Amino acid sequence: MSDYKAYVPRPTPLRPLTGLTVLLVEDSRFVCEAMRLMCLRSGARIRRADSLMSARRHLAIYRPEVLVIDVGLPDGSGIELMADMANDDSDPIIIGLSGDPSAEPVALAAGATAFLHKPLNSLAMFQETLLAHLPEDRHPSGPRTINEETVHPDALAFHDDLQHIAMMLEDSTNRSEHKLNYALQFLSSLCSSTGDNDLAQATQDLQEARAGGLASGALTARLAAVLHDRLSNGQPPQQVISHYATRNVHHLAAR
Repeated sequence: MSDYKAYVPRPTPLRPLTGLTVLLVEDSRFVCEAMRLMCLRSGARIRRADSLMSARRHLAIYRPEVLVIDVGLPDGSGIELMADMANDDSDPIIIGLSGDPSAEPVALAAGATAFLHKPLNSLAMFQETLLAHLPEDRHPSGPRTINEETVHPDALAFHDDLQHIAMMLEDSTNRSEHKLNYALQFLSSLCSSTGDNDLAQATQDLQEARAGGLASGALTARLAAVLHDRLSNGQPPQQVISHYATRNVHHLAAR
C-alpha cells in the first residue's frame, strides 16, 4: 500500500464515499445544495465550479476522483469538459448531469462514465451510481444497507436561482440572445428539478415562440410575472416541495 493510500480515510457502511473528492460543475445553487447534502451524508468532500472557466481553474490545481458535470452551463456545454476529461491521465469518474433525458446518450458518447437525472434527492441512487464505478478497495467492507433517505435543499437556494435569472432578464442594457437563451435553458432545467409546472409552462411557451420567430412580448411579461410571484412569496409552491420529496424515490424503485 502506498503512503498516500495509507492516509486516505476508509469508507464505512454509513459513509460509503468517505475519502472521495467530488468536483461539481453546476450553475444552479438549488442543485448544488442537493449535491452538497448528498456528499455530506455519504462522507465525500465536495468542491463547486459554476462554469467551464471556473472548473478548468480547479482542474489546473488538483484532480478530483469524481467529476459531476451539468450539460448546460453559462459559458458553454458541459459535454466539452466531459470529452476533455475522458482523455485525462487521472482517469476520473465522470458523471453527466441534466434534467433533459436526451442529454444522457450525448454525455455517454462524449466519455461520461455514468449519468444522473435531475432532480437530485435520492441518496441511494447517488451512492450506488458512484460505487458502481469505484474499485473494490474503495468500497466499504461488510454488509451495507441501501440508504433510502432523501435530501431536501433549502428554499433559499431556489429563491437565489430565481433571483439570478430575474435580474438577468431585467437587465435590458446588457441583454443578448445568448443570455436570454441561457436564462430560459436554466429555468427549464430548474423546473425539471423542482416540478414547478406553472413556471415550466411559461418558460416553454416563450422558448417555442422564440424558436418559431413569433412575437414574444406578452409571453416574456407572463414569465416575468410568474418569477415575481415566486420571489415575492419567498417559498417554492407546495407542488415543488411534494415533487422533490418523491420523484427520485420512484425512479429508484423502478430500477
